[in-house]
Amino acid sequence: MSHLAVAALQLDLQVGDNLDRISDEVAAAKRRLSWVDIVLLGELSAYGPSVACAQDPGGPAEERFRRIARDNRVWLVAGSIFERVGEEIYNTCPVIAPNGDVVLKYRKIYPFRPYEAGVAAGAECMTFDIPKVGRIGVSICYDMWFPETTRTLAWLGAEVILHPGMTNTIDRGVELAIARASAAQNQCYFVDVNVAGHLGNGRSAVYGPGGEVVYEAGSGRDVIAAELDLGYVRRVRERGWHGLGQTLKSFRDGPITFPPYREGAVSASLAGLGPLEKAKPRLDGAVDGDDVDQRGQAAPRRSNQDQTEG
Repeated sequence: MSHLAVAALQLDLQVGDNLDRISDEVAAAKRRLSWVDIVLLGELSAYGPSVACAQDPGGPAEERFRRIARDNRVWLVAGSIFERVGEEIYNTCPVIAPNGDVVLKYRKIYPFRPYEAGVAAGAECMTFDIPKVGRIGVSICYDMWFPETTRTLAWLGAEVILHPGMTNTIDRGVELAIARASAAQNQCYFVDVNVAGHLGNGRSAVYGPGGEVVYEAGSGRDVIAAELDLGYVRRVRERGWHGLGQTLKSFRDGPITFPPYREGAVSASLAGLGPLEKAKPRLDGAVDGDDVDQRGQAAPRRSNQDQTEG
């Protein structure tokens, strides 16, 4: 049987350089939980949501992550960093092997537009293999709102999906519903880790291939360590969860190509929604372009590079 021991670090982070804190937290988790194979961080944990912190490939953050993985002999899914490639900036998740090698760089396919402005979209769903264990998929935050991303990872053979996020808004509960449904629909483990503190409202979670709750965290700092049974995933995919739906087989054998995915398909309904832009305020006296929450405060969210302290 194949098992994967994951430690998802829900850290209470600030805007600024968090690399020393991350290094200490990974080392502490590995000392306490020596059986952990892979450590997962939240989205943009290194510096917070500012494109001003974007670095070139192989920059200081990537080198520090490589050292952290190597020093602790652990796989590290390092949340994400803003990475500058030519004229573009991507929200990039590096995956680093225990020897310090970068085995994958996944670029977020769906930046949280219009708020995550100035960030280019990635173009490829990506997985990586851990020898003698199984295949792992990676997605980032807003990606999971588009079921095609998770379904593609399952189609590529992912048995576990690691999903770093950064959310501090009212829809965190909706995200958990999506994460749980994604696990059930794709018969995989779904590990959704959010940041806490100033940057996020926590509530990270682990769901199993039948949609069962393995663990759901609160809003504060948490180290979520779980041993995932990939043999169980394979049984569920073959036989159905408790002998019930064999979802991926039915998807494989489905008789149609759905209309949105047919070549040249156009939706008059979607075309009529208008441009992708920030909602305009409706109240007199509101400042144009601001997003206002229930307390009348600016409400930046999911990777908004304009978020600042205070």
